[in-house]
Amino acid sequence: MARGAENHDAATARRRGNPLALAVLAQLGDKPMHPYEIARVLKDGGKDESVRLSYGSLYSVITALVRDGLIEPAGTEQDGNRPQRTVYRLTDTGSAEVDDWLRSLLGVPVKEYPQFMAALSFMQVLPPDDAATLLRARLVALRVAVRRIEDDLESSVGTDPAPFTAETEYELALLLAEVRYTDTLVRRLADGTLGGLEAWRDATPAASST
Repeated sequence: MARGAENHDAATARRRGNPLALAVLAQLGDKPMHPYEIARVLKDGGKDESVRLSYGSLYSVITALVRDGLIEPAGTEQDGNRPQRTVYRLTDTGSAEVDDWLRSLLGVPVKEYPQFMAALSFMQVLPPDDAATLLRARLVALRVAVRRIEDDLESSVGTDPAPFTAETEYELALLLAEVRYTDTLVRRLADGTLGGLEAWRDATPAASST
């Protein structure tokens, strides 16, 4: 593979590891915007719940997208005495990238690394009773989160089209699955049916009293 193609593939891989870049491209597909407007639209639409958003990272993403030829300056705007703001628009290359990126994300499962999975992988470092206490606290927080999302979805019935609530419904499905798994794990820790529990207990200090 030629070096130019390798560099292009590496740049694409880095970009596609950052969902904020996809959010910027998708928003500019609607109309040209300046960065502040992009951030406002994302927040107003609740997209900052599914994409990590900060002004520093937003400007870094925009700089990279301009460099890669996916967006380009389309002029400037000024609101009152505020400094001029550069308005960006999607290029043809950027439009093709959004289409290809979304098709890949929707159609091809990828390995993800949730923090809770990492915690479960090394849970044996703690005494079983401590782990059980922490998991019970997690269950309480999970159930509060489930109730909040259920209330949000109920209030959006009839007002938001289904595609605009899909990410919230997915978040709820993940939370409900985590509640079921965590509840089962806590029960198995409590009744002693978790395999290897005694060996785990013997290999760790006594449970914390705090």
